[in-house]
Amino acid sequence: MVQAWYMDKSADDPRRPHRGEPARPVGLEQLRGLGVLYWKLDADKYENDPELEKIRKERNYSWMDIITICKDKLPNYEEKVKMFYEEHLHLDDEIRYILDGSGYFDVRDQEDRWIRIFMEKGDMITLPAGMYHRFTLDEKNYVKAMRLFVGDPVWTAYSRPADHFEARGQYLEFLAQTA
Repeated sequence: MVQAWYMDKSADDPRRPHRGEPARPVGLEQLRGLGVLYWKLDADKYENDPELEKIRKERNYSWMDIITICKDKLPNYEEKVKMFYEEHLHLDDEIRYILDGSGYFDVRDQEDRWIRIFMEKGDMITLPAGMYHRFTLDEKNYVKAMRLFVGDPVWTAYSRPADHFEARGQYLEFLAQTA
């Protein structure tokens, strides 16, 4: 089951959990209200998983690759990890399936507060287009993830502020309708 919580305001090492005090857990229903989708799958059978294939077909996730984020495998590791952690949005959904290791996606709630989502082996998440977010590894410094896209991949991240994009406007309309 997904683990998520409101973050503290510490500027300490982003790879730490940063749980707010007092603890304020965030449930799946609240994440859904932000447009975040979540599945728990069997990552050991990702190559032949009928459940993954069903999700890909239903949601038109036609393109995929696998990225390993660790010092030994990712060129320009330090630069890329810093880039992933800069607050940004995409014009398309961001879909990630953790095949091994772990890390955190941080997303903004309706009041612009950070929610941290712990992702580990078997977790699959979709962040909607237009949602401000960031990613970091945890203290294990390793994650292997499947990246999925509808159609050809678009890697462009737009740093905040990026409110002028249509995808951001559509996301804000979605939030207003779910409020």
